[in-house]
Amino acid sequence: MAITQASSLPQQFVSDLGQDYATQLAGLTAVPLDTSRFAPSVAAQDQLQTQAASLAGSGVGSYQPFLNQAESFGTQAASTLGGVSPFLSAAQTATGTGAGTGTGSISSYMSPYQQQVIDSTLSEFDKQAAMRQQNISDSAVMTGNFGGGREGVLKSEYQLGSDRNRALLNNQMLNQGFGQGAGLRQQDFTNQLGLAGAQAGLSQGQMGLGNYQAGLAGLTPQLAGGDISTLSSIGGIQQGQSQNVLDAQQQANQLQAMEPYQRLGIYGQGVGQISQTPGSIQQQVTPDPTALQTSLGTASVLGGLMGLGSGYANQQATFNALKV
Repeated sequence: MAITQASSLPQQFVSDLGQDYATQLAGLTAVPLDTSRFAPSVAAQDQLQTQAASLAGSGVGSYQPFLNQAESFGTQAASTLGGVSPFLSAAQTATGTGAGTGTGSISSYMSPYQQQVIDSTLSEFDKQAAMRQQNISDSAVMTGNFGGGREGVLKSEYQLGSDRNRALLNNQMLNQGFGQGAGLRQQDFTNQLGLAGAQAGLSQGQMGLGNYQAGLAGLTPQLAGGDISTLSSIGGIQQGQSQNVLDAQQQANQLQAMEPYQRLGIYGQGVGQISQTPGSIQQQVTPDPTALQTSLGTASVLGGLMGLGSGYANQQATFNALKV
């Protein structure tokens, strides 16, 4: 019985496309893909961020000099304030009645030469009084009343007045000395209080300077913190922009690297769709062998089994003759 074989072959151009696709795929995948071109990367710190970090590092402890200065002024203020006490003590001695002769008494403020001045003044007064009394005697002699009652009355009245004037002069000088001493004592009291106040004011001024330094110590980190915050913020924006540029470049490199694969993938999809196009159908019919061919085939098999090489040669020659 004859045997019929049928096969469907693709169109020639489909075969060519498939072969071209396979060639390109092998060539493309044979070269390793350089993934470093589109590997993720991180933008470096911006210069402003670096400056902020440097400022933060250098600013640590920058307030310490101001604190040290504030402490120094505080110590000076305490010492200065302690100097007020002697002035207050001195002023205290100038309080009270001022009696006596000790420190702080009125007599201690009086001139040490006052008594000498009084004695000298009274001595001069006595000389002048004696001279005037002598004038009375001289006048009595000239008038002939010397030793009389009139002379005695004149001398007596003069002596009473002279003594009264001498006592008044003495009291005036004593009062004057006392007034001067009391005034000087009061002035010294005022001066001591003024010095105490000035000392206390100086202490307050030093304390104020200490507070000012302490304020600077607190203000310095705040100002530095503001600068650091501003620099960090602007630097962060700059770094973010740099990161966006890196990301965009990475995506562009990735698209460039993957473009041949995407293009080849689209190419492969097209080839797959085209390959579904119906091709040509080929049939091959194999006829049944003739009786002679069957006999020759059988003899050939037997000859091969029995080693009859020469017989097979003759049969083959006969077959060829018949075929012709």
